[in-house]
Amino acid sequence: MRGATALKNRFSKKKIKMFLYLVHHGETVDAASDPRRPLSEMGSIAARRIAVMVAAKGAKPEAIWHSGKYRARQTADILWRECNPLAENLAVHGLRPNDSTRWIIKRLFNLSSDTMLVGHVPHLDDLLRVLVADESTVFPVHGFVALQRFDNSWRECWRLTENRNS
Repeated sequence: MRGATALKNRFSKKKIKMFLYLVHHGETVDAASDPRRPLSEMGSIAARRIAVMVAAKGAKPEAIWHSGKYRARQTADILWRECNPLAENLAVHGLRPNDSTRWIIKRLFNLSSDTMLVGHVPHLDDLLRVLVADESTVFPVHGFVALQRFDNSWRECWRLTENRNS
């Protein structure tokens, strides 16, 4: 009987292990220079540097979602080219700077494939705090945080900033 119970438990417990990559868009020009606020030259260079480091760490998301804002799209495109040019790369609802995290969190729990979200602060700060259940955690400005999901909980694995990684 113990063998049958163990077999039943093995197949009834769905173990989901996926990576979620959170990315704050690169540095932008000021709104007076260009109201679309594209990446600055330094922002593009830093985003490329981070994309190379992220790819070297093995990140290969099947989907890259961004807020639709020009700077987030530019950052997503840089990461898409470096990490997985075959990935879906599109704007999705729920990633703008002041959006609630509820919608995107519900969507994340229905996923099982590695996904990258390119967005904005304060949204990324709020999202990271909710996912790792730690109110003291802060999202790195123009940085990158890798999370891994185990069933219904998330754990931070590593992070990168424009200047260093940890």
